[in-house]
Amino acid sequence: MPLIWAALAVAIGVPIALAAASEQLAWRGPVYILAGFAGIVALGLVLVQPLLIGGVLPGLSAYRARRAHHWIGGALGLAVVIHVAGLWFTSPPDMIDALTFSSPTPFSPFGVVAMWAIFAVAVLAALRRRLGLRLRTWRFVHIPLALVIVACSVVHCLLIEGTMETVSKAVLCAAVLAATVKVMADLWRKRMVRGESVARQ
Repeated sequence: MPLIWAALAVAIGVPIALAAASEQLAWRGPVYILAGFAGIVALGLVLVQPLLIGGVLPGLSAYRARRAHHWIGGALGLAVVIHVAGLWFTSPPDMIDALTFSSPTPFSPFGVVAMWAIFAVAVLAALRRRLGLRLRTWRFVHIPLALVIVACSVVHCLLIEGTMETVSKAVLCAAVLAATVKVMADLWRKRMVRGESVARQ
């Protein structure tokens, strides 16, 4: 189904293209622009992650989808680092206020919470084998953190009035929420089916 890949490309590519055409970029420095687009890319990667783990994207085996999920998780963490580092470089006082949850802007705390949740997942994923985390334990930790990442990232993005075009931003955020809800519902349904089959045996 190439339409799924095309829809994914449009959902991520259009907001980036429209942001690149924003008149507000004329008043921004290159580091600030890089930081902003790193944030947009990060939100796009948040959309890809549940689609991979849910097996929604055609042409990928379960193994390849899991490997892609792992590497894109790393790319997501890198995008967030670039986003935060760029904003810190352009305005350290604002970033200090954001990181200490004292910023007057309503979108800041949601972005900070999403950032720490992303870093927590990245660290746990890197240390999973050393910590001896079983699959069930890993899911027990990872799924709530993933929900925090999705919810806070979407709210953070929607509250910002910046270079992103309003409609395409809303569509991308809606796609992130829809993909997450669908995959979580599918995983829950599979778990219930397994539980019923075990109970019958």
